[in-house]
Amino acid sequence: MRPLHLTRVLTEELRGTVEGIHTPVMLWGPPGVGKSQIVMQIGESLDLPVIDIRLSQMEPSDLRGIPFKQGSKVEWAVPSILPDVDDHGEAGILFLDEINAAAPSVSAAAYQLILDRRLGNYRVPPGWAIFAAGNRQGDRGVTYAMPAPLANRFSHYEVDINLDDWVAWAHSSAIDERIIGFLRFRPELLFDFDPAQNPIAFPSPRSWEFAHRALQKFNDFPDLIAGSLQACVGEAAAIECHAFIKSLDQMPDLDRIIAGETSEAPDEIDLQYAVASALVSRALLARDSDQAETVYNNILRYAGCFPQREMGVMLVSDLHRAIGKELFAASEFAEWANSIADLVLYE
Repeated sequence: MRPLHLTRVLTEELRGTVEGIHTPVMLWGPPGVGKSQIVMQIGESLDLPVIDIRLSQMEPSDLRGIPFKQGSKVEWAVPSILPDVDDHGEAGILFLDEINAAAPSVSAAAYQLILDRRLGNYRVPPGWAIFAAGNRQGDRGVTYAMPAPLANRFSHYEVDINLDDWVAWAHSSAIDERIIGFLRFRPELLFDFDPAQNPIAFPSPRSWEFAHRALQKFNDFPDLIAGSLQACVGEAAAIECHAFIKSLDQMPDLDRIIAGETSEAPDEIDLQYAVASALVSRALLARDSDQAETVYNNILRYAGCFPQREMGVMLVSDLHRAIGKELFAASEFAEWANSIADLVLYE
């Protein structure tokens, strides 16, 4: 399932805790596709705490607690990492990351916590959702086969790679527009992982974020950019990305486009992708200014300048994902939509 849809699923599961209809969710996927980040972003967007427990780093007693004598009985000291209303709040997310990398004895200790929402006398507060994530066995990660009793305690979703969802996230996270433009141009390089080759660095949504950071750090040191990109996404992808970045000197003047001045679209397809991504970034920068609608209108006019109308559709689609319904209020939107109606309806 694509990340956008998974976000909706997990959000509804979180809300389902209030009505008593929550089912623990297990996210599966290869390394670097953003499983953990999806969960963290939901907590951030709803302003709820996320307790991230890495079962692979725990012993059974770390989860079950330590026994101590209370009179003639033995009680268990509840670990402070587990959700507590007084310490953590009435609602939140208990996230069991890398759950299938945990030793079987630790997984067994989690059975009751996941299905019954309790461990001994401890109970998970009613407003807390339980989510988990792990790599697939074929991804050459440190994993154990998930025992059937544990697997049967979850609903299971596999995280798909989706470029549109990643681009929407990238714009909202201020990822370098050069990275976004390159991946629009070479979408198959968003994720390229062959477990049989056991690569050290490879392209993934996570490692492209590392590449973004590399560009911010080494932008003033051109001789270091190629090597830093290779360290993040591997040699082949880094060579292509570096060549793409170097070609951007031939891009049209974005300030002229934003100002509504006449400017032709470049003939080179890689530059067209770069221009489209850069314009979405400029629109986001102008979003809260008095010039926002003017900027949107000028970008919508420019969207009709591309030799391939599909490029203009991609630009406006990314723009809509980035700024939302306010794009529809721009005076140029209706005219642009009419100009591509036949493309959307028939092609």
